[in-house]
Amino acid sequence: MQIQPDFLRLDETRGVRLQLEYLEVELALKRHRIRETITIFGSTRTLPGTRYYEEAWRLGGVVARAGSAVLTGGGPGIMEAANRGAFEAGGSSIGMNITLPGGQPSNSYLTPGLSFRFRYFALRKLHFLLRARALVAFPGGYGTFDELFETLMLVQTRKIKPLPVVLVGEAYWRRAFDAEFLVSEGMLEPGDAALFSYANSAEEAWAQIVAWERTASLPHVSTGKPVTADA
Repeated sequence: MQIQPDFLRLDETRGVRLQLEYLEVELALKRHRIRETITIFGSTRTLPGTRYYEEAWRLGGVVARAGSAVLTGGGPGIMEAANRGAFEAGGSSIGMNITLPGGQPSNSYLTPGLSFRFRYFALRKLHFLLRARALVAFPGGYGTFDELFETLMLVQTRKIKPLPVVLVGEAYWRRAFDAEFLVSEGMLEPGDAALFSYANSAEEAWAQIVAWERTASLPHVSTGKPVTADA
C-alpha cells in the first residue's frame, strides 16, 4: 500500500510528521558528522554593510576557523551573514529555515546537504540546541527573542546543560531586555541575570565563549541529545 500525501497532512498524523521532521535532520547531521555547533540568532532585516551584519559575518569565519559548525535559521540578515562567514572560511554552514505563509528564502551560503526547512517551530528550536556549544544572539525582533528566552529558560530550569549565551550589541540588549529590573521586581533570581553576557564585536563574542569554557566545570561537547532534569 502506498501512503498518500494527503494522509500525512491529516490532524491525526501530526505525530508522524513531527517524528519524520526530527529524524530527517538528525540523520543528516550525523551523516555529516556534526557533533557541535555555535548557534547564531538575529534579525532577518539586518542588511549587508551594516554594523551587525559585518560582525556576524566575521563571527561565522572565526567559528569555522576554530573548527566548529555555524548553525542559523538559514534565512537572510544576520543568518546570512553568519553562514556566509562560515561558508567562505571553508567550515560547515548549517541553515534551519521555517515554512511561513509569506515565505522566507534560504540564503546561498549553506553547505550542500545541510540546508533544512521545518514546518514546526518547536522542532526547529529543538535542533538549534541539541548540539549547541554556545549561543550568540544579535539584535532582532520577536523571533530572536523567542529563541533567546527559550534557551535562557531551559538553562535556568536545568532542562539543558549550561552553555555560554552571548548577546552582541550591549546597548541594544540593555534597552530591549532589562534583566536587572526583573531581578529588582523579584521576577528573576540574581543569578538568572548572569546566565548571559554582552559583547560588541565578533572577536569579543568568541573570546567570551572560550573564556566560559575554560572556567566551566561541565564539558561543552553535546552528547547529541538533550540533557534534562528528569532524564
